[in-house]
Amino acid sequence: MEFVPAPAVHRVLCADCGDPIVPNSANLCVNCLRNTVDITEGIPKQASVSYCRNCERFLAPPAQWMIARPESQELLAICLKKLKGLNRVRLTDAHFIWTEPHSKRLRISLTIQKEVLTSTILEQVFEIEYLVQHGQCPDCTKLAAKNTWKALVQLRQKVPHKRTFLYLEQLILKHGAQKDTISLKEVKDGLDFFYSQRSHAIKMVEFLSGVVPIRSKTSERLLSADTHSNTANFKFTYSVEIAPICKDDLVCLPPKLARQLGNIDPVIFCTRVGNSLHLLHPSTLQSCELIASTYWRAPFDSLASVSELVEFTVLDIESSGRTHGKWVMADAQVALSGAFRSTGTYEDDRMMDYETASSTNQIFHTRTHLGGILQPGDAVLGYHLSNSNFNSDDFASLPQDRIPDVILVRKAYPNRRKKNKSRNWRLRSMAKEEGEEGETGGGRGAVGRMGGRDQKKVEEDYELFLRDLEEDPEMRATVNLFKTDDTKAGKAVSRTSDVKARKKTQFAMDLDEAPAAAPVPVSETDEEEDEADFPEVKLEELLENFDEMTLGEEETHG
Repeated sequence: MEFVPAPAVHRVLCADCGDPIVPNSANLCVNCLRNTVDITEGIPKQASVSYCRNCERFLAPPAQWMIARPESQELLAICLKKLKGLNRVRLTDAHFIWTEPHSKRLRISLTIQKEVLTSTILEQVFEIEYLVQHGQCPDCTKLAAKNTWKALVQLRQKVPHKRTFLYLEQLILKHGAQKDTISLKEVKDGLDFFYSQRSHAIKMVEFLSGVVPIRSKTSERLLSADTHSNTANFKFTYSVEIAPICKDDLVCLPPKLARQLGNIDPVIFCTRVGNSLHLLHPSTLQSCELIASTYWRAPFDSLASVSELVEFTVLDIESSGRTHGKWVMADAQVALSGAFRSTGTYEDDRMMDYETASSTNQIFHTRTHLGGILQPGDAVLGYHLSNSNFNSDDFASLPQDRIPDVILVRKAYPNRRKKNKSRNWRLRSMAKEEGEEGETGGGRGAVGRMGGRDQKKVEEDYELFLRDLEEDPEMRATVNLFKTDDTKAGKAVSRTSDVKARKKTQFAMDLDEAPAAAPVPVSETDEEEDEADFPEVKLEELLENFDEMTLGEEETHG
């Protein structure tokens, strides 16, 4: 094979340093060309970014505030937008250079290209240092200054307890509906949500209409107007009222409404509350769904609430075989709890109280929907209608043969409740503003911030709400439960305001631990008396604690 030499490469000397180079239009080597032409001219080597410490957001030019994690792509994009002159060069690479987190400095390495002479492209790598300037975004500024809200949602429910708001608070937290709220205030019979924009308040009202039966009204107040530019400044108020019917409440339907709902028996109770009311008649297992619009056309109040439930003991129960979903119809014989305790006042120690023919040891025959879970000897909560007096015209007009003596609602677990065992789970709660002048309370969740109110009633409502979560898997599936540390079992997290709490972020969440009493020594006999079917919250239902939720614990240790 004949050797063919490669074509000779012609080289010229650099016009500045004299090194041999490949000919180019400038007749300069790379180093001399960089010394002669600076392609980074016009690009600042130092810049600043604005950061809001309250809501932890960065200012993205021109006026948008965004949440960006350190060394993230979002933060890199915000930093590059702050640079002037990048539109005159070609950006090929950009990345962060590590700095101390507390240094308030950000360093970015940029690689750019630019055509300096004809067919001559120069590439250069340089660094830019950013100074993080702390300040306040407009939303946090409005939050710091009182009465700067543009829209208000007034949420009310005319009931003597706060369990609805405790449950609603967990729904809001799970779906993130509180993210646009600039302030939250507890008032009588409800909560007030403050917003900086009207659209945020409308979004909250739409969320509430999807989870609870409500009706709402809108009003507006003129603050200022400019006749020359035909503009006006308004404050909007949305008054939202929740139906005063809660889970396990006893109701008496108006006759016309009962006929519309499939001719259902008027005396029924509520099994679940969503965007509609789910009602059940325990004697026939007939159920119906009452939507919010139908309810508010002919509103009615409940006859009795959960606080009026009476504990009964099941003497005998026999299933009839009829089922409806998870409910099983059964005929039961019940008596008031403790009605047949031995008094010891008679010669025969085995003589029971029912031989005294008192009104408290009467045996009631009833039909219930709890045939699948009740056994003889179990405790059950129900309404004692034959011993009650209700202020209702619809109930008074019913014939006596249509009113049962007892309506059983749900199973009770008195033996387990007496031991006050600590729970292995806890809930989140929203950071709220005090309802009265500087006073704070140690209440739970959406209640207890008013100061000077009945604190014992607040704790009772919170305990009943936690029991509802334990005993109702369907209700528990709609909220987020979080694990509690084993070392902190038996301790309650204080909800009182603290000096360090002011350092929390704008939408910081508090953690509510389930209230736990002092550990009680449990004997072997007590273990045997525990209800075998007591509803335990399984470990797989609990979520891990996130970083932003451990702020209160860190401050507690500090």
